[in-house]
Amino acid sequence: MRTIITYGTFDLMHIGHLNLLERLADMGDKLVVGVSTDDFNLSKGKQCLYSFEERARIVGALKCVDLVIPESSWEQKEQDIQTYQADIFGMGDDWVGKFDHLAPACKIVYLPRTPTISTTELKRSLAKIDPVAIQKIKKGLDGVLDIVKALE
Repeated sequence: MRTIITYGTFDLMHIGHLNLLERLADMGDKLVVGVSTDDFNLSKGKQCLYSFEERARIVGALKCVDLVIPESSWEQKEQDIQTYQADIFGMGDDWVGKFDHLAPACKIVYLPRTPTISTTELKRSLAKIDPVAIQKIKKGLDGVLDIVKALE
């Protein structure tokens, strides 16, 4: 059995996230996804629209994801690789070289990102929209979360 492990914040879930997770899942038999906790994101200077619990539920609802774990520090990755017996550590190619130090523990792969989408660009675009429009968008995203809850 081949296990793949990856990590991310997964705020504003979009097609690029899904593409990456599906490609990683296709590389093995089990996909473990570390979702960054709210405290870890704050330590990285990130603030999410959705809580860790909501983001983890959305990621866990994807059929390509077998297990969701909390990511609470940069340092936990090596231990997680051992704990979950990961054969491959995979990330988007915006992280090239950042995790090469894990190579003694497992194979490291950096997959190309979906070129037409970026969470950072989505957030920049949202920052230009007036607060009323942002609330409408958030309600739409809440609707996606409601659908995920209904599927459980």
